[in-house]
Amino acid sequence: MQAFRVSAPHAFAVTEQPAPSAAAGEVIVDVAYAGICGSDMHIIHGDNAFVQFPRITGHEFAGVISAVGAGVDAARIGERVCVDPVVACGSCYPCRIGRPNVCSAMQVIGVHRSGGFAEQVNVPAANAHRIPDALALDAAALVEPYSIAANVLARMDPQPGDRLLVIGAGVIGLTVLQMARALGIEEVIVTDILDARLASARELGASHVINGRENDLETAVREATAGEGVPLIADAACIPAMLPAMLRMACPAGRIGLLGFSPTPSDLIQLEVIKKELTLVGSRLNNRRFPSVIAQITAGRLDPKALISHRVALAEMPSAIDLLDNHPERARKVLVRIAP
Repeated sequence: MQAFRVSAPHAFAVTEQPAPSAAAGEVIVDVAYAGICGSDMHIIHGDNAFVQFPRITGHEFAGVISAVGAGVDAARIGERVCVDPVVACGSCYPCRIGRPNVCSAMQVIGVHRSGGFAEQVNVPAANAHRIPDALALDAAALVEPYSIAANVLARMDPQPGDRLLVIGAGVIGLTVLQMARALGIEEVIVTDILDARLASARELGASHVINGRENDLETAVREATAGEGVPLIADAACIPAMLPAMLRMACPAGRIGLLGFSPTPSDLIQLEVIKKELTLVGSRLNNRRFPSVIAQITAGRLDPKALISHRVALAEMPSAIDLLDNHPERARKVLVRIAP
């Protein structure tokens, strides 16, 4: 089968690979579509601390079950599915308290084990979520990034009337924006340094946008909130140096959701945290959010196709990587069509 394989940092190609087989409890998914994520780019650049090389990458994907392993109902063959990449042990402390997305022995499809940039992939049957007939497979491939947004918002525990500041209007920022609006958060401020991205945020429901290159962000946020600050801040830019500004922009009792994996230290001003009794939460992957996201998309409250800027064939992935490396401002989500 054809697959996109990263053999080492900066070394990748679409190559012929052995087709997988389904072990007990697994299914084979014939992949239809897969999305290229920023974390896939980090793997290519050698900046992902968790990946094991060589690796067929890809953790945002959807397709059709074509075979099942022992213990899996054969009636699942032919199911249209999207795949949750989180594979947890089920017995460690995080799993025991309902937090399998930070399982002590977690494996992530596309990082620790073969992923969706391939014609076929074997995954645990429980990770393959059936999608409604009305949900197209290209849209279903983007359930995973929306699950990231759903998870960070859940971690921040929105309350009625809360306003949200989203820092960064890339794909994750736009998914957080859409998910927040779907959950009933009416006032969402989005900041970025690119006007094109801010225009996208406006189209998708942002109530206020701020170009952080042309404006002092903290001043603009104070003006937009009548000096109160914001209860919820989602860091979708993942720039550690911005943490002190986020602490200052948060209102008392505010919650800040961090999504980045940068090892660069951040300055943490304890005075800001304590005097406002702020809550800082990390958010990793998703904690069983796929069913709710599928329901939101099916109900029309989320618009995955609004995120897609480019569609490429599997063989064209190297050129898509070049685009994302050298002209990221031209792209939102790059979707790879894998099924013929």
